Amino acid sequence: MEELDIIITETEGGKRLDKCLTDRLGREYSRTYVKFLIDNGFVLVKSKKVKACYLVHEGDEIFVKIVDTLQNENLEAENIPLNIIYEDECLIVVNKPYGMVVHPGAGIRKGTLVNALLFHCGKLPNEENELRPGIVHRLDKDTSGVMVAAKTSKALRSLAEQFQKRAVKKNYIALVKGRLELDNGIIEAPLARHKTDRKKMQVEHLEGKEARTIYHVLRRYEKFTVIRVELLTGRTHQIRVHMNYLGHPVLGDTKYGSDKSMKRQALHSEKLGFFHPDTGKYMEFSASIPADIKEVIDNAAKNG
Repeated sequence: MEELDIIITETEGGKRLDKCLTDRLGREYSRTYVKFLIDNGFVLVKSKKVKACYLVHEGDEIFVKIVDTLQNENLEAENIPLNIIYEDECLIVVNKPYGMVVHPGAGIRKGTLVNALLFHCGKLPNEENELRPGIVHRLDKDTSGVMVAAKTSKALRSLAEQFQKRAVKKNYIALVKGRLELDNGIIEAPLARHKTDRKKMQVEHLEGKEARTIYHVLRRYEKFTVIRVELLTGRTHQIRVHMNYLGHPVLGDTKYGSDKSMKRQALHSEKLGFFHPDTGKYMEFSASIPADIKEVIDNAAKNG
């Protein structure tokens, strides 16, 4: 659940509240959805509930709570094949394919990793968000690779705490546009929601949250560089935004400055390490580079 604080600008003054918020939130949210938020008290103007037709004024402080209209609906278990790397009584580690959304959300009810896990596991712990049972971290829809999910409440709390305290090892493989000059580097650039497109993130030095990314060059080719990335923080779209910030966007990532050279962004969660919730033993799991990314690398190698 996301919470936003918005200050109305001079140019926005005089607009209807629903129209103003629709423009601010971007294409991800329809005007009908914004009206749902307003009508149900999830939007407050100067701490008060108002109607969608309210005309905003410059300087108005607007609080918005982004909620999911599916919140009270039961999730459906679906027989979707899973590539299981490891499983025991309290957790499961899978290799998520690209194209699969992690959990249901606005406009997405089926075909997610959660739907598949519910079928395989039968039941998943759910302490806060009904749409994300067992989920302690996420990968973007078109990012493939290693993910862990909790099967018990104890595991859910333990794994969530490890992610929160940055005790989890997270390594990725990425193909980035152009030739990176340095063999190694660390990117320290705070991230925040994009001011006009709520589906995107951007580097924001004044108001952004701390974000640190380490990269190591594995191989350079004529048009792209293969890198291994270690996340020291876990912000939304962190690798994608940071590499674009360097001028080397992830191949196929049209949202952040790249072209359509691939059907999806060339980003893969290669390795995930954490402490087992029951035994306390450190465990590390990996997933090989998927065929579509490997094909791009192999073709570049053949062409010199």
